[in-house]
Amino acid sequence: MDFKKLLAYQKSFDLAMQIFEISKSFPKEETYSLTDQIRRSSRSVNANMAEAYRKRRYPKHFISKLTDSDGENSETSTWLDFVLKCNYISEIQHTNLTSQNIEVGKLINYMINNPTKFGVTNITVSN
Repeated sequence: MDFKKLLAYQKSFDLAMQIFEISKSFPKEETYSLTDQIRRSSRSVNANMAEAYRKRRYPKHFISKLTDSDGENSETSTWLDFVLKCNYISEIQHTNLTSQNIEVGKLINYMINNPTKFGVTNITVSN
């Protein structure tokens, strides 16, 4: 299976793209702070997930990278709260994006708690 077919990857990619589109309307003074941060963290969810999937031969590495992905997802949630409080998005947009963010977090945690369902095995290589 290709990591791009993982439900968690697809949903987090969609969320990152929605955030990208919405962030285009943020004020210019936020370019190097809020805008860059929320784009970076939302995209990093996918990047860490891709790395985790490629490291699934090593269970601890798989879980570690997924934990990084989950952390980036949580960071994105925090930035979404700032975006709302700064009045850059509506309450409805925030609720929608936060709901998707929570769903992605649940999917990542499912992968962390069920690594064997994603091809992780306890392979040891002897020389």
